[in-house]
Amino acid sequence: MLGSWPVETVSLGSFDPVLGATEFGPGLDGEIRFISQGDAPAVGGTSDLESWILSVLAKDRKTIFEFGTCTGKTTYHLARNSSAEARVITLTLPPDGHQAYQSDGKDDREHTGIALRESRFSRFLYTGTIAEPKIEQLYGDSKSLDVAPWAKSCDLVFIDGSHAYSYVVSDTEKALAMLKPGGIVLWHDYRPKVSGVFRYLNELSKQLPLTHLARTSLVAYRKPVEAP
Repeated sequence: MLGSWPVETVSLGSFDPVLGATEFGPGLDGEIRFISQGDAPAVGGTSDLESWILSVLAKDRKTIFEFGTCTGKTTYHLARNSSAEARVITLTLPPDGHQAYQSDGKDDREHTGIALRESRFSRFLYTGTIAEPKIEQLYGDSKSLDVAPWAKSCDLVFIDGSHAYSYVVSDTEKALAMLKPGGIVLWHDYRPKVSGVFRYLNELSKQLPLTHLARTSLVAYRKPVEAP
């Protein structure tokens, strides 16, 4: 069980009824297509519980954006579990384009290095699968991303790119600009040892009603339906 931290921890069902439990455990609304971590966790991967949450929330979303493709496993889950007409747009640095990474002098070296190591893929888990036609793969540095094509249009945004502080700030600002009323942003790796994510989300929680999903490292924000 994760500890008591500045962002309030809530049960999954409290955040969204579709994630809640029945007397039998998770209900049939939580049924998904799913690949477990098994005994060989994917590079930079989400836990099985986190993957399940993302997959369930993707089911009724039409425009999904992911910061940080890595192996493409989460991308695959989002595409396989969303509706037939849904689009999943995912962004990563190209393996030969690491010079585009815009490190800030205050960013910690550890998570800068991790971000670059996890951006080594040119083929992904979804490549050649039934999910691929729903996926638009973007290459580039997220700080240079022009979000105008997706302004106020995304139902779900998942932030799991570089965990260096300056990138968490930049990706979050872009995600909030992309989010439509009623849409959800999810951040991965909210925990003290991931200082960039932990520090920024604690700061942001003073401005927005963020929630930490119980038994995960996910933090979520749902934009009010009446928001402009």
